[in-house]
Amino acid sequence: MKQIQWILLVLLAFSALIFADENVNKNKFRQLGELLPTPNTYRAASGAPGHDYWQQRADYNIKVTLDDAKQRIDGSETVTYHNNSPDVLTYLWLQLDQNVRAKDSDNFVADNVGISDSLSFKEIKMLHNDFDGGFKIESVTTTSGSALPYVINKTMMRVDLPQPLKPGGTFSFNVKWWYNINDRMKMGGRSGYEYFAEDDNYLYTIAQFYPRMAMYNEVYGWQNKQFLGSGEFTLCFGDFTVSITVPADHIVGATGVLQNPGQVLTAQQQERFRKSRSAGEPVMIVTEAEARENEKDKTDRSKTWIFKAENVRDFGWASSRKFIWDAMGVPFGNRTVMAMSYYPKEGNPLWEQYSTKVVAHTLRNYSKHTFDYPYPTAISVNAKKIGMEYPMICFNYGRPEKDGTYSKRTKYGMIGVIIHEVGHNFFPMIVNSDERQWTWMDEGLNSFLQYLTEQAWEPGYPSRRGAAYKIVDYMKGDKRFITPIMTNSESLFSFGDNAYGKPATALNILRETVMGRELFDFAFKTYAQRWMFKHPTPADLFRTMEDASGVDLDWFWRGWFFTTDHVDLAIDEVIWHKVDTRNPDIEKEIDRKIENERKYIADMRNSEFAAQTMTAKDTSLLDFYNRFDPHLANAVDRAEYQQYLSELDSSDIAFLNKDYNYYEVKFSNIGGLVMPLILEFEYSDGSKEMRHIPAEIWRLDSEHVSKVFVTEKELRSIALDPYLETADVDMNNNHWPKKAIPSRFKIFKEKKDPENDMQRDRRAKEMEKSQ
Repeated sequence: MKQIQWILLVLLAFSALIFADENVNKNKFRQLGELLPTPNTYRAASGAPGHDYWQQRADYNIKVTLDDAKQRIDGSETVTYHNNSPDVLTYLWLQLDQNVRAKDSDNFVADNVGISDSLSFKEIKMLHNDFDGGFKIESVTTTSGSALPYVINKTMMRVDLPQPLKPGGTFSFNVKWWYNINDRMKMGGRSGYEYFAEDDNYLYTIAQFYPRMAMYNEVYGWQNKQFLGSGEFTLCFGDFTVSITVPADHIVGATGVLQNPGQVLTAQQQERFRKSRSAGEPVMIVTEAEARENEKDKTDRSKTWIFKAENVRDFGWASSRKFIWDAMGVPFGNRTVMAMSYYPKEGNPLWEQYSTKVVAHTLRNYSKHTFDYPYPTAISVNAKKIGMEYPMICFNYGRPEKDGTYSKRTKYGMIGVIIHEVGHNFFPMIVNSDERQWTWMDEGLNSFLQYLTEQAWEPGYPSRRGAAYKIVDYMKGDKRFITPIMTNSESLFSFGDNAYGKPATALNILRETVMGRELFDFAFKTYAQRWMFKHPTPADLFRTMEDASGVDLDWFWRGWFFTTDHVDLAIDEVIWHKVDTRNPDIEKEIDRKIENERKYIADMRNSEFAAQTMTAKDTSLLDFYNRFDPHLANAVDRAEYQQYLSELDSSDIAFLNKDYNYYEVKFSNIGGLVMPLILEFEYSDGSKEMRHIPAEIWRLDSEHVSKVFVTEKELRSIALDPYLETADVDMNNNHWPKKAIPSRFKIFKEKKDPENDMQRDRRAKEMEKSQ
């Protein structure tokens, strides 16, 4: 009895779950408010900063020395932290991102790897993890020299304050540290060094080189999530003064404006720089000949380059005696922004021809879609196998072969990465989203603008991402290895497709298909201008795009950003209707034609034996109905038709005479992602017409819909999404009548069977005999 009761309870519980699931609103057009945080005085329902919005600030005075012999950096900093929040703070959190290379780093310990049949030397050495990486913190003190208690938790450091920091207060403290620079060619990473064995020189691209203040805001409190290598950085704005001591024959490029050119540049180089501000073409500040001379002799002397940067969230720099340096001014109103490039001779001829002009083009085109670029400089540095961004400076791959030739892939890859990394000045360096939490908010938006900028570079530019059809293979993949865009940065399966490609595609579809360029461009620019030098969240983007356009996009954000549904819309059936005119001379002939066209196999075969039927043998069996033609109009039919016409007014008669066609088209949504129906009609006379049906057609039934189209001309065919606007993964079901989609396969000649072990042994013995 107890067992029966237990079974009944289980069945009741299971039934309750089923009924509960049935009662959940699964409509794809339900509003997004259930998923987004509630608007408040800090972040308004419009998507704009609220009237109580606040953000923290941190100013830095940093001194670092580059040891070119040991590949080491020694540094000290004074940090001034401004508490603009309404909260009292008793401790501060700093990011120690270099600790991702420490031996106990979660990035290494929690790495999910296996061993295949073969590994490269680089891969096997990475398993040993014998590099002494990470910050070595020597001291944390007040500005008067008193020690401050601190705790290091892997890539985060908590500094306990001597007294609570009240709202509106500031606190300054000192940190002293050093760390070993990683060999980026062997270990990878966003910064490090590249060694050139041919001339025994190094090229340093340096970032995350100082302990940086973590973000504190009203969304997360302290954003102190550990750095695992994928989710990048969440930082607050501030002013930087950075003194960089390097060998005297090095050239340094950095975030901000050089403060002491007279101490580090020759008089000739200073004059070249002055002229470059008004030049229409890049001007060489350090020529290739000068760079080659610098490569030869390694001085024991040093120089200190001093840079200042205002209202930036981070600082990066590059240093090498191999650097060629060119620059040109880019006017923005009454300001001139310096577009510059630093590169070794190994980057030529590509870099001197393209890099700085690509920087200038990027600044202009991104500004067109957002806001005028506000910083004084933008720098592109050539470094092998990397694309990484910091305020006003970025590190970019792309080099020709040693003979100076290069492939199409190398050329466009280099131009594309420069556009992308320079573009990051806008997202997230200025529109400062939380990279640690949401990679897509900067990479996706930036990849979208990269696509627009590439297309503005030259007609038919071979963009990797942005066009809807280029995301199809990813979206139709195995759903076990696909995550929604709204997934934390460290939990993405296909990082590039998820954080770069899919959001860029989504925005492009919004612009080209859902909203139109005018509405989209205004709304996107509104978002950028609302949140420049601030810290937006996904909800702020979603709400602003709707607020500024007047378009309800909740269905779009839900489908594209919160699910792994894909687009697969299909034309299931087309039914052609005509209005019955009631004219017997017309309708009866139509009925005759339809009947004559109807062919039944038994009737066709029986016609051979018509002479053997009873009525053929005995004609007395024939009567009125054997001679009556139901498809022939008579006087009564015509009189009834005239009576019908007399009851109509002139407009009704004119309507009947139009002879319209009514096509009932049935569609199905196979992939789950609702999208507009973009249709191309081809008429019997060869003319074509586009019809756009908004996504709201799916609002009551997201699986099956039908639509009646009225045309004056007869249709020959219908194509759904003929110009690849929606990322539809299956074009085979997009045509009426059904259309074969051509594909190609290669024929190859069968190869000989591989050599077996006996053959191999026999051949080895023959080789031994011949030696």
